[in-house]
Amino acid sequence: PDQVRARDALRRAARRPQPAQVAPVPFPNAGGLEAADRNPYADANNPYKSNRLSGSKFTEPLLNTPRTVTVLTKELLQDKNATTLREVARSTAGVTLGTGEGGNAFGDRFFIRGFDVRNDIFIDGVRDPGVSIRENFFTEQVEILRGPASSFAGRGTAGGAINIVTKQATNAGNFYKADTTFGTDATKRVTFDVNQVLSPTVAVRLDGLFQDAGVAGRKYVTDDRWGSLAAIAWTPTDAFKVTANYIHTDLDGRPDFGVPYFRRPGTVGGPATEQIGVPRDTYYGFVNRDYQRVKQDIGTLNVEAALTENISITNKTRVQKSVLDYIGTLPQGLNPTTLLYNASVQSRYQVTNVMANQTDMKFIYDTGPVRHTTIVGTEFSKEQVSIDSYTGLSSELSGAGSFNGTGSLANQNVFNPPNLLGFPNFSPTKTGNPTVVPIDTKSVYLIETANYQDLVILNGGVRYDDYDVSARKELTGQSVSAQSKMVNYNGGIVIKPVPFASVYAAYATSSNPVGAEVDGSSATYGGLSPTATVTQVFGPEQNKAAEVGAKLELFDRRLLVTGALFQTEKTNARENIAGVIRPTGAYRVQGIDLGVGGKITPQWSVFGGLVLMDTKITDSFTASNIGLPLANIANESFNVLTKYNVTEKFEIGGQATYRSKIFGGTLLAANQNTELPSYWRFDAFVEYKVDRNITAKLFVNNITNQLYYDALYQSALPFVFVAPGRSASLVVSGKF
Repeated sequence: PDQVRARDALRRAARRPQPAQVAPVPFPNAGGLEAADRNPYADANNPYKSNRLSGSKFTEPLLNTPRTVTVLTKELLQDKNATTLREVARSTAGVTLGTGEGGNAFGDRFFIRGFDVRNDIFIDGVRDPGVSIRENFFTEQVEILRGPASSFAGRGTAGGAINIVTKQATNAGNFYKADTTFGTDATKRVTFDVNQVLSPTVAVRLDGLFQDAGVAGRKYVTDDRWGSLAAIAWTPTDAFKVTANYIHTDLDGRPDFGVPYFRRPGTVGGPATEQIGVPRDTYYGFVNRDYQRVKQDIGTLNVEAALTENISITNKTRVQKSVLDYIGTLPQGLNPTTLLYNASVQSRYQVTNVMANQTDMKFIYDTGPVRHTTIVGTEFSKEQVSIDSYTGLSSELSGAGSFNGTGSLANQNVFNPPNLLGFPNFSPTKTGNPTVVPIDTKSVYLIETANYQDLVILNGGVRYDDYDVSARKELTGQSVSAQSKMVNYNGGIVIKPVPFASVYAAYATSSNPVGAEVDGSSATYGGLSPTATVTQVFGPEQNKAAEVGAKLELFDRRLLVTGALFQTEKTNARENIAGVIRPTGAYRVQGIDLGVGGKITPQWSVFGGLVLMDTKITDSFTASNIGLPLANIANESFNVLTKYNVTEKFEIGGQATYRSKIFGGTLLAANQNTELPSYWRFDAFVEYKVDRNITAKLFVNNITNQLYYDALYQSALPFVFVAPGRSASLVVSGKF
């Protein structure tokens, strides 16, 4: 009985409102550098372990959240040497990279738990639609939600969602930071991060980026970037806070579309680098034509007000513009006999505009021993994507295998590709007849959490989305439209036998409406085409998922260990059968998802995961598809990052990543005659703290110079993206 009373007392104490970890800081900087620069979501003394998610929709700590979430804090991003979201995905278990086949854009395309999430990427909880390429210099942490997240995120999210949390100004104190990087891959990179408290109620933050870089193991490829962040926080009272930030990124480089795929009739084949000994640095583009430019401007205003001790309101407004502009050469159609390939050209000029507003009201109240947290919210957004290309520079105008663009060259030697296109004064001209895709979304949702003495926690949510999408040709006036009214929900139960452990079960649904892949110009691949002559407007694809799991905090609660069994099913999936779109497909993904993050000892940190999946087509109009695995998915993946503080000044660390083979194929049905090989990749780093303010860090990525591949272009004429080779970089950091 004494133990029971003591346990109940601890649980009651845990449910009481806790004081903030960082006390209010007198002006100007009494909090000190470490307090001011602290990640507000991570354990203060254990930066590999995130305690909670950002945003107002997740009200319980991660330990009490009935779903699998992988959180990469800014310290993890630094130790992974991951400067882009693509590099985060490349080294995270359970996330697979993809390409832009089927008229979709080339850029950040990811698969989670077997399903495409390229338009399920969020910045501070607001959807960032239309494929882009995303930098990490302004990122506080990256949150990867696995499984349907419709009540939190809206449309899509069959496999999950990725949320990028940006840096904000803080009144905790002043700090001044700068990082300088020099790499063997010709990288020269400088970033700075400055937070300044102007008064007891106002703080500002400025971040900047400059990069001039190549890519290890790839000839002629460049990756230049610059960007900035400006943020302000105004807190006139404890009950009222206004924050705002503006982000600009500008990426400009020479794109790399990899190497051709070599396959003899009746064989599986593989990348030309593997099969016939093409050197890994062979570049198949044209240095006097090909380019890739990506620009993003994102402005966000967030207002938080506590109306009473237990009632608060949050309103977030976003205005955003993104531009994706490229001309690139696709090495396709390699003839296994003559060893000649086609240098096919692909181009895009895509502009994405977003205006969005989210309002959440949170109510906290008790009914007897149960504490309730109820969130009622609305979301309104207007998105518009304009998709154009350059005249004569679109090789897929007549379908896969058509190289009719004036910038394409047929029958080139695979071992000696031309890198100069023979014409003077190249000046591309847009077609001037873009496909314009406007989307209006109106949503309302309710999320409820009932916590019984931190012993039993119930969580549930329901969301209604009115999704109105159309697509039209700007000059010819051809158009098509669709409207979907979707109701989705989730529910979960968490049981905590002890305060540092939980077991849970959860169920969730989501919907993929027609046209949700807003960067797509092909009805076959999830877009909405104004020129299609086939029926393409159907009811939404329906997703449902079940998950059971456990979470445990070990070693004095320094290490969070998670494990889950999951199953996701999709029905009403669209298929292209002999040129006719049919909603006749169904898929099932089952698996186990294990994760770990935190410290084993005060000196030893670890972060990683293991994901094992079984993917299968369970129904199809084409009977031979049934039973096939899904394309573009690594069914086994593993990653672990660990570091050890040898002394107060010196630490060492390393990372191991494994990904199993990936099948290619049209849409999701895998073609088992096209595959990418499995691989292991190893990285290492050492860090030395010169003094309190200066740190030097040496990274070696891909120590063994492993030849591996990011993704496979799904078509009858495939090519593959080659991942970076071995590189070393020195990062010198100063903070004051």
